[in-house]
Amino acid sequence: MLGEQIGEESGKVTVRRVISVDGGTKVEVSVQGTGKLLGVETRNTVTYVAGIRPDGSLYGEAQGLVVGKGGEQATFKASGVGRLLDGGAVSYRGASYYYSNSPKLSRLNAVATLFEYETDADGNTKSKLWEWK
Repeated sequence: MLGEQIGEESGKVTVRRVISVDGGTKVEVSVQGTGKLLGVETRNTVTYVAGIRPDGSLYGEAQGLVVGKGGEQATFKASGVGRLLDGGAVSYRGASYYYSNSPKLSRLNAVATLFEYETDADGNTKSKLWEWK
């Protein structure tokens, strides 16, 4: 069951790089953003690799670092499925798994989270994160 929303972020794509066209196109994307996670104001750096599948859908895997204004830190891995939209925009839905030694974020260590992630054609990103109960 979908639980409470525990995070939100907006950012900007900083790098797009084609890493393969053999056997299907794969693209690496890096994003920097700001947001809130469990009430902590954060700066986030995320890199994901996405592949276009034969039916045109997308599958991507990500890893990231979240740093709070008070020095809190968390890392995560995520995966999701999505689709290409007009002008190169993308939309993903998926799950992520965090790890943190920081007391304010350590609750994430035993929680699966679900996300919605959108990038517009200009590389502006928005995402929301919910606890999966």
